[in-house]
Amino acid sequence: MSLLYEKLEDYCTLNSSHIPDYLVDLERETHIKTLNPRMLTGPLQGRLLSLISKMIQPTGILEIGTFTGYSCLCLAEGLQKNGILDTIEINEELKPVIYKYVSKSPFSTQITIHFGDAMKILETLSGKYQLVFIDAAKEDYIDYYERIFDQVESGGIILADNVLWSGKVISDPQDETTRCIHKFNRHVLSDKRVENVVLPVRDGLNIIRKK
Repeated sequence: MSLLYEKLEDYCTLNSSHIPDYLVDLERETHIKTLNPRMLTGPLQGRLLSLISKMIQPTGILEIGTFTGYSCLCLAEGLQKNGILDTIEINEELKPVIYKYVSKSPFSTQITIHFGDAMKILETLSGKYQLVFIDAAKEDYIDYYERIFDQVESGGIILADNVLWSGKVISDPQDETTRCIHKFNRHVLSDKRVENVVLPVRDGLNIIRKK
């Protein structure tokens, strides 16, 4: 089943819109220079993030968890000309790669990269956002969600990544991370302020619309 899924994902990628060259280079460098390259958003999900952003055409995007910047640059593709993107990353060792590819993109003047603890940085951000992407410490998903909720405009979209956690959420969760992800999914489902759908794209994407 895993091999079939990989082949289907390759087929979907080949039949989806063109990926900018700088993202192809970023994917390659991420695999060469990082210990956990599977954390990369990747081409197929990246095109989905780009398409969602282009449909919304936001003036404000917030990303919690930059990694090497792939998802950030995909999300930026939908920004309006006067739009801004705030992205937060705790690992300062990733600075050279992030800055390198943000500067190669057409969006370098619209992206602000914040390094440090996400919850502390979120306390300093007061902007309004139409699109949010959560992809940081899984144990803190509910805290991130509640912290930024009031800054998301009505009709805005919150995306949460890795919400299937390699399929562990459908078994009896034995580890804390899986339990936290399952708790987050149930938290969103019971939140009357939103509507949502969970998609089995890569490791799971929870798409949440604020009413």
